[in-house]
Order: sequence, then structure tokens, then C-alpha cells
Amino acid sequence: MDAVPSSAPARRTVIMAGAGAAALAVCPRTAAAATAAAAPLADRPAEAAELPLRADRTTQGDVLAGSRKDQACLLLLHFRDVVLARRWLARLVPELSTTEEMARFNALFSAARVKAGGTDPASLSALWTGLSLTYPGLRLFAGRDPFPAVPAGSTAEAFRQGAALRAEALGDTGASAPASWLFGAEEPRRAVHAVLSLSADDPDRLARSVTRHREALATAGATIVFRQDAGTLPGALRGHEHFGFTDGISQPGVRGFHAPDPETGTTVQGKPGTRLVPAGEFLVGQEKAGQRPAGLPAWATGGSFQVVRRLAQDVPGWWEQARRRLVELKKAGAAPPDATATWVAARLVGRWPGGTPIAGCPLAEVPGPVGTDPDARLTYHEDAQGWHTPLFAHIRKGNPRDGLVPGPGRPALDPGVLDNRRIIRRGIPFGPAYDPQHPEGAGGPDTPRGLLFIGYQADLVQQFEFVAKKWVNESDFPAGRNPRVGADPVIGPDSPVTFETESDSGSRACTLRFGRYVRTQGALYAFTPSLPTLLALSRGTLDDSVEVHPGTVLRAGDVLDAGAVRLTLDADGDLVVLDRSGAHRWSAGTAGTGHDALFSRDGELTVRTEAGASVWTSGTAGHPGARLLVKPSGDVVILDVDRVLWRAPGGHVG
Repeated sequence: MDAVPSSAPARRTVIMAGAGAAALAVCPRTAAAATAAAAPLADRPAEAAELPLRADRTTQGDVLAGSRKDQACLLLLHFRDVVLARRWLARLVPELSTTEEMARFNALFSAARVKAGGTDPASLSALWTGLSLTYPGLRLFAGRDPFPAVPAGSTAEAFRQGAALRAEALGDTGASAPASWLFGAEEPRRAVHAVLSLSADDPDRLARSVTRHREALATAGATIVFRQDAGTLPGALRGHEHFGFTDGISQPGVRGFHAPDPETGTTVQGKPGTRLVPAGEFLVGQEKAGQRPAGLPAWATGGSFQVVRRLAQDVPGWWEQARRRLVELKKAGAAPPDATATWVAARLVGRWPGGTPIAGCPLAEVPGPVGTDPDARLTYHEDAQGWHTPLFAHIRKGNPRDGLVPGPGRPALDPGVLDNRRIIRRGIPFGPAYDPQHPEGAGGPDTPRGLLFIGYQADLVQQFEFVAKKWVNESDFPAGRNPRVGADPVIGPDSPVTFETESDSGSRACTLRFGRYVRTQGALYAFTPSLPTLLALSRGTLDDSVEVHPGTVLRAGDVLDAGAVRLTLDADGDLVVLDRSGAHRWSAGTAGTGHDALFSRDGELTVRTEAGASVWTSGTAGHPGARLLVKPSGDVVILDVDRVLWRAPGGHVG
């Protein structure tokens, strides 16, 4: 973080860092206590041991900690000279903000904000820097393809193809098609290589930083393909997006980063409505839900796939639509006589503008005390019909929680089943707020405005793309209902939606049609690497061995493909190494007995029976921190730093 003192008189200290149910008339307040003042992590060694990810100085901070700044600027970059680009990268890496730095600052800021009754502390200020690389960018810096193999349907394939080639499947059609994008669909000679993210509390400080980086980029011969400025909306809209709703509330908790509630162990302390999700769903190399293999090269360890989307919002159009649908609902007897457009809009979103879920507050918003979790009591488990929170509501489409019924008459799924669909979101508005009183000025309907969406996940296909295709844009989700639920009316495509209310005979359905008032104007798939990977790239090197991370379990059919060689567990339970043609080069001899294979945190690879008994082992226990690599050279090895502990016989085929 740049350590330039703030010029704002009120900022006295600069924290320096380096690299529904209308019958329900009562709205229950959440019971969670306000967060206690937090000391820096370094002063809490016990917590540092329990939450190791908070002390991580190798991963970039925006992934888990979040920059949380009022002002932001994204510079989308194209490099022409790889030598100059690598020099620029080497100078930039020490400036990049780490998880430890952001987590420490955010803890101090949050504690001071709670103490001040919800007011941001003027004495704390920060400037954060982050860098992500697209597939063309990784290939440029590495000097070769960053993937030894690109299996069909994999995240590697999605990343290589990029957002523009996958736009139609994601609903980016018509006015949202790549042909009209401001970025992300450039010709190869102008392709975006990198996303430089700058954010700060103070706009002047951010402006100085942008100027300094522009000068450094000019020296490196780089072209700024697109610049996106963004910032928190002023006044009563602070913390809200342009439609007027509080944004960024429902973020997943991350194991090893967020403290668990001692009573449950499965939710975040102080946020009883927030599940803890395995960190490997967001950060490559950490344990994933179900201990699934990431199947990615070693360079991806410590990083996260990033989705960047510029979403334009037609504010007057969206609210006019809400007013028209209100008239229809009242005629159908599906809305109270005194309901307003806000009543309708809240059902489209699933929350009132201040963030309170409509599930417990159907008539009007009653916010809880400062520091409490608005989702503390949010549940859909007893609301299978969507009478309280409509099944099409934006927050329910994107995160069904405990209310996902896979088919009529079937029980709801355990929410843990959906852990591998969660995404960390870092949205921030761009453009001035809409002002109907001044339609000819900057607040008019024709002024560009919307949301800059940034999302992080470890698997583009199973997380962002799955949620977009199978949930948000899918009219038959939840499935098997007649009439169909409809698509997300906030960010989804044009779609009829089914508004269900309780009646004497059960459920009464009213069909409404919603148009699209959020338009995609640009999209990118990028990757936010660890600092060690970026340093390696600045030297033109990249470890493209496919890594099996400690704690990973291989099951029948799992394939770790390094091109020249593949490690897989056959359907008969045999752990084998195959060459490019599919011929066996090595076998553990566990056919008929093996059920899965575990690479332990102690450095040992073991094939186990269904009962968990060992039937084969690499004999490398006692080496915590050891790495299992499937190398494009043809080797499958377990390494302790550079020492080979085990090698699959028949290696060196490439």
C-alpha cells in the first residue's frame, strides 16, 4: 500500500501497509451482539494459529479480506514488450496489498466504526493495490501456455476461452452481447493482459496513485485499454447500488479466515446467518468442499479466478416497471391495498433497501442495531412455496441457502451441499446517482451508471458460471414447478415470473413479466495470482505442474492431467499413471480393493478401501508441507522442497 499521508484534514492517522407473508406483522430484530473491538492479529497469537489465512502475506488481500474502499479505479492493460512488462511487474509486486495487511486494517476499521455507532472513523485511511492477469496475460509473462492440458468442461477451458466466447451461454445476448462491450472483446492485438486495481478512502490520494501508475505503465510501453472509475454513492445511498438497495451483505464465511461461532462451529462468529465455507472454494490450494482436487497447475496455488463485469443499470426504467407490476398485483389481490413500488421491489430483491430480508419483515423495514447481522434469522427452510421470499427473488436465486427443494414433494437440500457454488463478491457502483429532479444534468437517465461487479472463486465453471446459467438465468429453477418460477428479475433476462401467495386452497399463482434493466457492458475472466507466482512471472518462469494439494481425496474418475502424463483413480479402484496415449505407465496394484486416494497433510499418498483401511502407500509420512506434483515432463513425484521423496516408476516420458 502506498504510504502517502492523507490530505484530508479530518484524517489524522494513516494506517500504512505494504505489498411474502402479509399475515406476519411483527419484524423480529436480530439478536447478534455487536462485534467487540479487535486488536491486530499479531497481538493475538492464539487467533493467528486458529485463523492462519488472516496472517497470509503471499496472497492478494482483496480475495478474502476485501479492500472495502470508497473509491476505486481499474486499469485494463495491454503490453507490447514482454521484457519491459516483466520489469514493470517486478517493481509492482512489493506494492501489492496482502491478505494480512487488509485483514489487519479492516479489523481496526470495523472496531472503530462499531465504537462510533456506525460512523466511519475519519482517523483511518488506506490505499490498496491489486493485480490480476487474463489468459493472454499469463501466456505473455510466462512465454508459453500456462496450462499443460485443458480438459473439456474445465475451469482451464473457461479461462482460456474468456468471457466473450462464453457470453451467449451466460445470457449476455442482445444489448448485452460482446459486440457492444466497452472491454473484454478486443481483437488479439489489443487484448487485455492485466487488471490493475487501485482503491482508497480519499479520492485525491487515489488520483495521485493513478497518475503515478500511468507514468510507470507508459515507461513499460503499456496501453490502457480501458479505465473504469467507481465509488460509493453519497448521502443516503452510501453502501447501496443504484436501484437503492444495500449491496454486498450476504458474503460467505471462509474457514481459516473468519472466526467460527463456538456454539455451532459451522457459522461465522457474530453472524449466525452466515455459513463457513472451505477456503479452497475461493483460494486455490486450500481444502475444497468434499476434499475435491483442484486439478490446476502449481502456479495457481494461492490465487483465485476473478470475474470482472460492468453492469449498466436503467434506474428509472426498473422502478417504473415495479410500479406497473404493483398495479397488476393489486388487481389480482396479491398485494396489500397500501403496498408501494418499494414493496414490489423488495420482493424482487428479497430485501428492503436497507438490507433487512423480507422473510421476517413483510410489511416494512425495521433494521436491527448497528453491528448486527441482518441475515441472522434468514431461512427459507419453511418457505418452500415462496410465500415469504419469492422463489425468483434475487438473493434467493443466487444463494438458495436451506430452501432449495430439488423437486416437488422432496425435502430441502442441506445447505452444505451448496458450499461449492458460493462466490465472494466485491461490487462497487460507477456513475452518479440518478436524480429525477435534475433529468438534464449528471443525475439524468442518460448518464452512464451501474455496478462494477468483481467476483472471486476457485472454479469458474462450478461457481460463477453454474450460478449464472443454472440458477439466475434459468426460468425452471427451482425445478419442477408449474407454472415455472422464472428468471432473476433483477439481473436475469426478460422472463415471466410466478408470484405465489397463500390462499384458502393453498398457493395462488400470479404471472408477471419482467424486462431486463441491467445490461452487460464489459466482462473479463482474470486470475489473481499469489505474490510468489507474480515474482516468478517477472522472471519469465512458471511452474505448470499439476498440483495435488494436501488434504485432497481422489475418487474414481478423477483425472489430474499434465498433458504428457495423467494421474487417475480407475473405476476399479486402481491408482494409475497414464501416458498421453492412455497406456499404463504405473499402477498401485489396488484394482478391486481401492476406493479413494488421500494425499495427507503429512506428505503421504494412500489408497484406501471403502472402510478407510490402507491398501497402498507412498511411504512418505512425516513430511508436512510436501507436494504431490504431476509434471508435464512425465514425472509424478512427491517433493519435500527440492528433494524427491517418491516417484512413480516409469517417469520421465516427456
